[in-house]
Amino acid sequence: MIKLVAIDIDGTLLNDDHEITPGVRDAIVRLRKKNVKVVLCTGRPLSGIEKSLTELDLFHDEDMAITMNGAITLSTKTRETIVETTLTKDDLQKVFTFSDSLGAHVTYFDAGNMYVPHKEISILTCQDSLLLQTPLYYKPVEEVANSMRIPKIMLLDYPEKIVEVMEKLPNQLKEAYYIVRSVPYNLEFLHKNVSKGTALAMLSEKLQLTADEVLCLGDAENDLSMMEFAGTAVAMGNATDKVKKLATFVTKTNNEDGVAFALQQFI
Repeated sequence: MIKLVAIDIDGTLLNDDHEITPGVRDAIVRLRKKNVKVVLCTGRPLSGIEKSLTELDLFHDEDMAITMNGAITLSTKTRETIVETTLTKDDLQKVFTFSDSLGAHVTYFDAGNMYVPHKEISILTCQDSLLLQTPLYYKPVEEVANSMRIPKIMLLDYPEKIVEVMEKLPNQLKEAYYIVRSVPYNLEFLHKNVSKGTALAMLSEKLQLTADEVLCLGDAENDLSMMEFAGTAVAMGNATDKVKKLATFVTKTNNEDGVAFALQQFI
């Protein structure tokens, strides 16, 4: 019996207009009446999912969300952090030094804000800040406090630049971080022990749930780890081939109420 549903945001919960359709919203709201816990699992910070949480009425005492691709799991109502695994200023310096040598644009986060270490801010970074509804600040690496906790470092650039970075990644960085690409224009660096799957497994253990009681829905590379964990793994119709291959079930696309269709099949 499914007791927890973990849902990715972009390309899964949201359609291509970045909206939750009435059909998907109604299907998720009905889960609450069946006492099924809904957890949004996203690469976004909390500020970037506030609108979705409000639309789905997920601000109750027991509601939680997995953000920053698993780096921060928190209570949506109190904002209290349940689990946090972050990077340091030293990590930021290493990623920045490599990325800057290739002319790639770097951004990094704390719990509530987005930062750029470059004086020149790319249009993609500005667009992402607006999409995530997260304040954007300029702060060079040398001005970052040694105590700053950094959930993730992200390259935001044109797809061809991201491909170049991936091709030239040194083994030292590959071995030191969990590196994932969720959309063509980004590449994320997180703590080696961080992923959506790890966070979902830890949350399930805290709730005393087994993997067989968990259903997840996703579409991209950063969803693979939680799909490996969940007993029922649903790939969106618009998911990558790698995600579909790993899935228990392939539903309709995010523009066809794919989340609602999958929930009707399993719950």
